[in-house]
Amino acid sequence: MSKAPPRIFAPSQTAAKWARSRDRQQNDAAAKYLTETIANDLAERIDFMQFEPARSLIIGDVTSLLPTTLEAFGSKVTVANLGEFQEEAPGTPAAFDCIIHCLGMGMVNDLPGALLHARNSLAEGGLFFAVFPGAGSLPVLRQLALAADGERPAARIHPQVDTRAGTALLERALFKRQVVDSFPVTVRFSSLKRLVEDLRDHGLTSSLASPAPPLTRSGWARAEAAFEALKDEDGKVAETFEILTLTGWR
Repeated sequence: MSKAPPRIFAPSQTAAKWARSRDRQQNDAAAKYLTETIANDLAERIDFMQFEPARSLIIGDVTSLLPTTLEAFGSKVTVANLGEFQEEAPGTPAAFDCIIHCLGMGMVNDLPGALLHARNSLAEGGLFFAVFPGAGSLPVLRQLALAADGERPAARIHPQVDTRAGTALLERALFKRQVVDSFPVTVRFSSLKRLVEDLRDHGLTSSLASPAPPLTRSGWARAEAAFEALKDEDGKVAETFEILTLTGWR
């Protein structure tokens, strides 16, 4: 009997934060740099590969760039929202020639199963992309969380996938070929509050099944003090998102 996957995330909370993120993205003032960077990078990859799928599934692209790009190649595009699309449930076999998953694949409980379901939903020769923040992301926020919690640190940031693990996961999901790479997106912040707001805009706040205790006022004050201590001569702190791209062929 196979073991059930560990329950790291609470699906209802994960769905709720993706819904809030979509609402926030409608505001012109919302942070969009990660969603736009990911969409532009994927559009460039598809164009470079001269890949023209007949049927495509795009999950989580709030920019509308990827549907537009693939429709220009003559693809019939199906669009799904994060939190509404069921990654951990089997889809229709061989239904698509291309599946693109933006931001959310790193926050599913059964990632190996989700990748296998994605592969099975591809036609022979089909192409799969999953892009999300990977290992090495948010080093400053991790440091600030430790400062906030003091002598009793809590798990506030979920485990993240690195390039080696990404390759192993694609192999385990039986993709014939695998390419896993990453690139950094560095953003400079003038306040801890702005950093947290940007995470909320992108839907990258925590939805752990066993959440850490809420920060107290004194804990938040310690985090802000630690943030202030990291500021450069321009009054900014640089934070990094390491964007991981998993590419696999059926």
